[in-house]
Amino acid sequence: MSARRPSDPPLPAGEATGTEAAEPHYLGHRDRLRARFAQGGADALPDYELLELALFRAIPRRDVKPLAKALIRRFGSFAEVISAEPARLAEIEGIGAGVIADLKLIEAAGHRLARGAIAARPLLSSWSAVLEYCRATMAFAAREQFRVLFLDRRNHLLADEVQGRGTVDHTPVYPREVARRALELSATAIILAHNHPSGDPTPSAADIRMTREIVGVLDPLGIVVHDHVILGREGHASFKGLKLI
Repeated sequence: MSARRPSDPPLPAGEATGTEAAEPHYLGHRDRLRARFAQGGADALPDYELLELALFRAIPRRDVKPLAKALIRRFGSFAEVISAEPARLAEIEGIGAGVIADLKLIEAAGHRLARGAIAARPLLSSWSAVLEYCRATMAFAAREQFRVLFLDRRNHLLADEVQGRGTVDHTPVYPREVARRALELSATAIILAHNHPSGDPTPSAADIRMTREIVGVLDPLGIVVHDHVILGREGHASFKGLKLI
């Protein structure tokens, strides 16, 4: 057995020197997690273990369980971790650019899947899919964003656009800009959606006032506001369901 030189890079934690290096303890754990996921899917794993699976690719030679648990402690859930802003993720020791890129890829894939569920169907007959899409794209965002789904005469999706991004409790929205874009797209109806980063989806007085202003601008143009949905970690609120429009 050749001796290690002082200049040699350190071996990863858990690995032994010698011609027959001992298997790092975390490799068996990884195999077991993969097997449980293959057999039972995501429901077979708590959030931190699902997050471990997501970290395996970016961090192949380290026990990532402590890191996964640290992320859950900081952000609250798997969904909130992958939705977190890159700058906030980078505050966690051990999170580098590769990990952040992988987490944001998972987030983007989730958004793309949710959008695919509503892309080719009448939205009003696929309301649960609409809510799931809005929840996936907005519910866990750290700042408010205001989204408009523009619909054609058959209530198929013409465009899904974020009209404004704001602070933790306010997003500037301009009703005439919403109207202008609806006319450009030849939309006959829209669905409004925005998030409350506080987690509570209860409409504020400003939300109600702004929604009624948009309805007032669009109504003379023959463009219907089907609903305004507010998303939060604690659920959602529908203006139509609350009889606010």
